[in-house]
Amino acid sequence: MRNDRLNRLNLQADRIELLLAQHKVSAIVSGGTLTPGAVRFRIALAPGQRLRALQGLADELALALSVPAVRIQRDGSGVQIEAPRDDSQPLSLAGLLDSLRAVPPAAAALGLDADGRPLLLRLSSPAIAHVLIAGTTGSGKSALVRTMLLSLARFNRPRDLRMVLIDPKVRSLDALASLPHNLCKPLSDTVAIGDTLSRLTALMERRDRDGAATPQIVVAIDELADLLQSGGRTVEEPLLRLAQRGRQAGIHLLAATQKPSSAAMSTAIKSNFPVRIVGKVASPEDARIAAGMGGTGADKLGGCGQFVLVAEGRTIRFQAAYASREELRSIVAELASDSLGPYERGQL
Repeated sequence: MRNDRLNRLNLQADRIELLLAQHKVSAIVSGGTLTPGAVRFRIALAPGQRLRALQGLADELALALSVPAVRIQRDGSGVQIEAPRDDSQPLSLAGLLDSLRAVPPAAAALGLDADGRPLLLRLSSPAIAHVLIAGTTGSGKSALVRTMLLSLARFNRPRDLRMVLIDPKVRSLDALASLPHNLCKPLSDTVAIGDTLSRLTALMERRDRDGAATPQIVVAIDELADLLQSGGRTVEEPLLRLAQRGRQAGIHLLAATQKPSSAAMSTAIKSNFPVRIVGKVASPEDARIAAGMGGTGADKLGGCGQFVLVAEGRTIRFQAAYASREELRSIVAELASDSLGPYERGQL
């Protein structure tokens, strides 16, 4: 099995070098990295060879490698060509969580970065606060929300971190209903959602007066744009206030959406999500809108848990960890055995 994989990788490297030679691009494949979802070939350009010539061959390289698309990017002083694997396997969330040590408070696990290192996002950091996840159907954004919430629950006691799960379509977060960290059952009715968000803003104001910020509260929303459209001002107004002032009171928004456009959600709300995570999108323009900046390459992602993290003007490619149904049930059951119990002392 390992020899077969190595032979395929060598064949792909040969195809890259042959295509470059045919187009008179002076470069060789100098090595590579295998990740759960992709293979990254390191390219050594000859002195004086323009990177633009290589970038102009993206479509031809994808055709030569028999993949939908490739991504060509600088990597320090070198260049990488990334192609999706035809034998990709999901990155197990249970395995990732078991491998982590000394996880900071309120840090959510995302998956593995391009170098195979665990990638964590500390929500309590001033540079993070709120996170917007965008991508088409099949990009894995709902699964990523579950991954982040399960990792937060795994490494933070309910007395230190609480959750409010908002799931208008009643299909993404209901499996997390038994987590002892929940302040209430998962919400799907817009009236109940509006009322809960209003109570959260009241709690935020009390905390502001008292100088309090604990326990941390994560408000997870699946399909934010749809919620804003169906809930109207009763939902949008408290959400905007939480986005603007929630961080100092220890309240963080984690929202996923297919439609991050200005037509679907206001610029005021989007501008208060300093961290964007972008999965597969349909076009470079969609990628720019979702990420809040151009040049992230999100339009070249292959879906299935491939994402770009955009924070403070930097981009980090990663493969999201995934919890199968069996893993999800096992992790939730383990956490639900916490002595606090779900919803106990969970009033806002």
